[in-house]
Amino acid sequence: MKILYLETSSKNCSVAISDNDKMLCVTEEISENYKQSESLHIFVEWALEGAGISMKDIEAVSLGKGPGSYTGLRIGASSAKGFCYGLKVPLIAVNSMESMIEPFLNQNYDYIIPLIDARRMEVYTAVYDGNTGEEISETVAKILDETSFAEYKNKKVVFVGDGAKKAEEILQLPDAAFHNEVYPSAKYLVKKTLEKIAHRDFEDVAYFEPFYLKDFHGVKKKNKSEE
Repeated sequence: MKILYLETSSKNCSVAISDNDKMLCVTEEISENYKQSESLHIFVEWALEGAGISMKDIEAVSLGKGPGSYTGLRIGASSAKGFCYGLKVPLIAVNSMESMIEPFLNQNYDYIIPLIDARRMEVYTAVYDGNTGEEISETVAKILDETSFAEYKNKKVVFVGDGAKKAEEILQLPDAAFHNEVYPSAKYLVKKTLEKIAHRDFEDVAYFEPFYLKDFHGVKKKNKSEE
């Protein structure tokens, strides 16, 4: 089964194609300017070319559903839905944090904790078992302070993601490991996607919405009466 993977929830615009669990091609780029709108469809074309297949060969689309950048998630979701409609193939959605923990599984950590940078001292986070990848604590938005994650003080813990840098500066966890150059990647969506396909855990394309976790907050313009 040839599967197209899209991950646009962060600064990493990422596209991959696999034939079941065999990776055929990965195309991705980390950009401070969030280039999903410019790059996503070009990356899809490059990935198809690299995999040596055409779009009509794709049998399912998997999307990193967030949390993360509101705009990035909108772009990824609309593209994924468009591909699914056009190809008449199923849509699979995976928590983007699942792809962040994959490289750190079975590396002698008790827990893997993704931290996606939100605003100020806020992060999106969850807690996963370091061996099985099982979700221990569900995804939430969390304000970091000195007491955050104190319950893991005597455990082998690794914090991963672009929120790890500010966490390292404030958390009282001298024995923890921190890797801040980690972003969700399409190439790490494969395992979870195949599990969902096996269980026919597909999204309703018409009603699917990304996992925003929080409402979008734009800049509010003042009314004359408020000035």
